[in-house]
Amino acid sequence: MARISGRFPWLTSERRFTGRHPDDDGRRGRRGGPPTAPAGRLRALASTRSVAGQMFLLQVLIVLLLIVASVTALLLQSRSDRFQGARDRSVAAAEAFAHSPGLVATLRSPDPSAVLQPLTEATRKRAGVDFIVVMNRAGIRYTHPKPEQIGKHFVGTIGPSLAGRVTIESVVGPLGHEVQAVVPVRDARGTVVGLVSAGMRVSRVSSAVDRQLPVVLGAGAAALALTTAGTALVTRRLRRQTHGLGPVEMTRMYEHHDAVLHAVREGVLIVDAEGRVLLANDEARRLLGLSPDVEGHRVTDLGLAPRTAELLVSGRVVTDEVLQVADLLLAVNIRLTDPRGGPSGTVATLRDSTELLALAGKAEAAQSRLRLLYEATVAIGTTLDVRQTAEELTRVAVDRFADYATVDLAEPVLAGEEPPAGAYSEAPELRRVALSGLPEDHPLYRVGELHRFTVPNPMATGFITGRSVLVPDLRDAEEWRAQEPERIQLALEHGCRSLITVPLRARGVLMGVANFWRSRDNTPFEEGDLSLADEMAARAAVCIDNARRFTREHAMAVTLQESLLPRGLPEQDALDLAHRYLPAQTGVGGDWFDVIPLPGARVALVVGDVVGHGLHAAATMGRLRTAVQNFSSLDLPPDELLSHLDELVHRIDHEVTGADDEATVAGATCLYAIYDPAAGRCTMARAGHLPPALVHPDGTVEYPDLPAGPPLGVGSLPFEALDLHLPEGSSLVLYTDGLVEGRNHDIDTGMQNLATTLAQPGRTPDEICETVLSALPPARQRDDIALLAARTHLLDPERIAEWEVPSDPAAVAEARANITRQLSQWDLDEMAFATELILSELITNAILYATGPLRVRLLHDRTLICEVSDTSSTSPHLRYAAEEDEGGRGLFLVAQLAGRWGTRYTPEGKIIWAEQTLH
Repeated sequence: MARISGRFPWLTSERRFTGRHPDDDGRRGRRGGPPTAPAGRLRALASTRSVAGQMFLLQVLIVLLLIVASVTALLLQSRSDRFQGARDRSVAAAEAFAHSPGLVATLRSPDPSAVLQPLTEATRKRAGVDFIVVMNRAGIRYTHPKPEQIGKHFVGTIGPSLAGRVTIESVVGPLGHEVQAVVPVRDARGTVVGLVSAGMRVSRVSSAVDRQLPVVLGAGAAALALTTAGTALVTRRLRRQTHGLGPVEMTRMYEHHDAVLHAVREGVLIVDAEGRVLLANDEARRLLGLSPDVEGHRVTDLGLAPRTAELLVSGRVVTDEVLQVADLLLAVNIRLTDPRGGPSGTVATLRDSTELLALAGKAEAAQSRLRLLYEATVAIGTTLDVRQTAEELTRVAVDRFADYATVDLAEPVLAGEEPPAGAYSEAPELRRVALSGLPEDHPLYRVGELHRFTVPNPMATGFITGRSVLVPDLRDAEEWRAQEPERIQLALEHGCRSLITVPLRARGVLMGVANFWRSRDNTPFEEGDLSLADEMAARAAVCIDNARRFTREHAMAVTLQESLLPRGLPEQDALDLAHRYLPAQTGVGGDWFDVIPLPGARVALVVGDVVGHGLHAAATMGRLRTAVQNFSSLDLPPDELLSHLDELVHRIDHEVTGADDEATVAGATCLYAIYDPAAGRCTMARAGHLPPALVHPDGTVEYPDLPAGPPLGVGSLPFEALDLHLPEGSSLVLYTDGLVEGRNHDIDTGMQNLATTLAQPGRTPDEICETVLSALPPARQRDDIALLAARTHLLDPERIAEWEVPSDPAAVAEARANITRQLSQWDLDEMAFATELILSELITNAILYATGPLRVRLLHDRTLICEVSDTSSTSPHLRYAAEEDEGGRGLFLVAQLAGRWGTRYTPEGKIIWAEQTLH
């Protein structure tokens, strides 16, 4: 049995070679099945026909002999000294436990201490000794009465016991002065696999036979019990491992398997989990050139080729993998031996397939083609650019398939349009967009050159028919010479010898042709190369079509966005302005800017960014820009304007969420600033946007501490405004995050770089824009960039007139006189009459309907601006007066005389203003 188990390690598995489950009605069923009753188990143990029964009887005899010997020794030496008594009892206990059945198997188990510790303690107590210690050959304890001593070296001499003898000595151990015996534990072959030591303190030995005899008898009974239990465990284990087969059946099965393994003309090699050879049949030794004593050696030590050894110890499942060993070509199959809990390892079968050697070249060629197709799949279509995709196709083809490669596309494809569908009677005009592998002096069409292939040219034939065309030898292809024979002759002289032309078709639409050439220094194309060319061209055609559609959508989005952005800047004198807008290379976004003139010679600067890209973001940007212009016409402060804009974006989000054909807007950011040249003051607020960069006249740059505020549409928190005094000549730079954010750095780093770039005095807004865009944007721009630069001017104090007017109707005459004098100083006498009427009406209304002091201000800018401020928040309304009404005609008169008029509110009240165009 030991020989069979060692030769065939798979016999320890739970599987049966007969293919029947252990519970099926098979051999065990015919034998009556495993005995289940206690009486049946005893009969099975006592049966001398089984190995377990024989071992049981032998162990019982040994135990009984030990018991008799111990009792006899006690009777004969009852009057001997206590030392001799301790010696005998220690030897008896150690030998009894050393010969216990199942001890050898337990010592070889993963955790012997877990099994032996309770058994030795029970035996020690029954035997009347102080300790029974089981240890390995190195003297490391597996058991001990004191658990903390387990795993430590045994105190005593074990050398003679390792040689097979019993060692008896007196030592001072962990339990005191003891007499101990060390007994070897042997396996079935007689090899010492462990040691058992038993002993007791001399002080405990009594010479009274009536006290020692029960202990010896109890130890014998315990040994018998352990023998019975161990034999039962061994029997059960053997029945599980042999699946109920008897010795005769096991011998017959071994003989059959041995005959089959060494008779088949297929090599069998069994390797364990550590890479050692467990079995190799004669055919495996012959195929691999192994020695007869190969079992037990590591595969890596057998002198095999590295690839062969690596495959055999890889531990992976292999199916028909071809392996060349010397002059033989072997087909290798490897399977695991433990799919259902068996021992770890692999079984390899080796089949001589030398006849396949002639096909190895073709297999390698096929593998090379597969690698090329994989590389083409990875390398083609990395960008959404039509020309770049065509160049990627030619580069991949020239690398491993052809010597030269060209791609010609129809003009609509390059513009993002779709060529006409359906059949062609002739090839359309094509433009060469990619060429690789040819030197500069080649005779073929150049990149960018427009041409037309005519029938029977292979390119035209392939385009019209939609099928690939192979020309193995161009020298024999007369149809190729029909078009431009001089150019064709030059191409032949240049070395072009073989051609495959493949139409580029996607979704049933022909977009162009790809041409693959081989020179006279290479092998001509064959029929087998057509499929490879078709595969590469099909992959490239899909990518080109995707790039074409992206080009069209991108052009549409850019056109829409450009139509929604300002076409020009309004005329005003408060700021010198310059702007730039760069759309993203991968799709337009929602960045925008605006410059809005406001009453009182003021100017509003706006920059914003809608989250997302594409047509939807561009359309949303247009809606927000229009909303900002409408809100600015109400002359709202920046923080109030952003609050209204936030409510609008929130409403847009709800509208879009309910629509199935649109994507949800995730919000937007915005910065709104109002610059007043009369006071040199700039009021600004932002909603989640980046702060502006302020460049002082001396070139220092700072970012104002402007409260950020939440992005538009995200929350309902209030926005905060900041007032700044800007010296004349200061520059205010507004931008979007695409300028300062990149893949290689964060926004903070980008803002630091922007400040460094702006730190130079005396630049005009145009120079600022050019410098910033040449230094900051990344090479691969993934987001839109909106940039607005403004340099401030102050309104000349000589062009500002301001005075207070008492809240008394009699003061109107004096105010009119002051106005007349001021207009005379400005050489605007021709506008005095209309201005007096306008201000008279505005002052009179303020006196009648407002409270507190009144102030009048005249601004001489591009227009003449008249302003009357009071402390009331009530705004007058224009209406038509009836014939019998005494009032209601004043504002109507103001509207007729002024170009524009309106009201804006201040923290102290309101300002009613009117603008007149200068003649």
